[in-house]
Amino acid sequence: MHSFTAQQINEILHGELVGNTSVQITGVEEIRNAKETDLTFIGNRKYAKFWSDSKAAVAIINDNIDVEPGENRAFVKVKNADLAMAKLLEAFQPSTPVFESDIHPTAIIHETATIGKGVQIGAHCYIGKNVTLGDGVVLYHNVSVFDDTTIGTQTVAWSGTVIRERSEIGAQCIFHNNVSIGADGFGYRPADDGRGLVKIPHIGNVVIGNGVEIGANSCVDRAKFNSTIIGDGCKIDNLVQIAHNCVLGRSCIMAGHSGLAGSVTLGDGVIIGGSASIKDHTTIESGATVGAGSGVLRDVKAGQTVLGYPAEDARLMLKQWVALRKLVK
Repeated sequence: MHSFTAQQINEILHGELVGNTSVQITGVEEIRNAKETDLTFIGNRKYAKFWSDSKAAVAIINDNIDVEPGENRAFVKVKNADLAMAKLLEAFQPSTPVFESDIHPTAIIHETATIGKGVQIGAHCYIGKNVTLGDGVVLYHNVSVFDDTTIGTQTVAWSGTVIRERSEIGAQCIFHNNVSIGADGFGYRPADDGRGLVKIPHIGNVVIGNGVEIGANSCVDRAKFNSTIIGDGCKIDNLVQIAHNCVLGRSCIMAGHSGLAGSVTLGDGVIIGGSASIKDHTTIESGATVGAGSGVLRDVKAGQTVLGYPAEDARLMLKQWVALRKLVK
């Protein structure tokens, strides 16, 4: 168990220590549920009113919030409590599961595979023909990496992840449980005789940049031809669908249950809210935001925020909603 004094927490965050306490901090908790040995945070004035009743001995607090810590309690004042808390959580982070041996004896590794230095491969993993694993790659139990795939240095794939053939994965990526990379895209055409559907082959691959994180049970489908591309630094939540031939720029964010249909293009820094759906062959330019639950049916300009179904400019959509509410009263 990690344990810190208020002074040590302040040293990590380079903040201003106000007050003092002898309590050793062993955990982190929301202000209303915190115990005496927990650290909490106050990033908004509306939460300051809960401090007097909170049992927490230490809080990270924005330096523009005027509250006194009280007896045997302390504040670490910072410019942005949310960012400071994220930094401190790294110090409290538990260690990851330990490998008893770097490569488990039940792992199946093709003789043509290239395994870098310090690679760890868990039980019942499968590594196919001509696969290349860079230095420090970690594959937890039951991960499958199929033929001709390359994975960059220090990438981590958690149990159940399947990386299909010819995928190109960058360095320092994280794939959480049961991620699917490179499955066939969803493509069919009517049969010539009008009876049923004929599957369209998908012969492309998936290319994922550096520092990409993909949440549990999310899917990135291979391209019909060429590549489905996920740019450097993209962060994908759980239960997200990215269809064939999509292209994501750098540092895009997709929240849970959102989805891109085929051949969608996102610029750099695009944010897709939870449960939002994007029509095929749509372009969302850099810096745009799609609100949660929205349905995007046409292109979105750079920096624009859209809401609703069909999605429109956020300001226009909010005015429409206000007008509708007035009509029904």
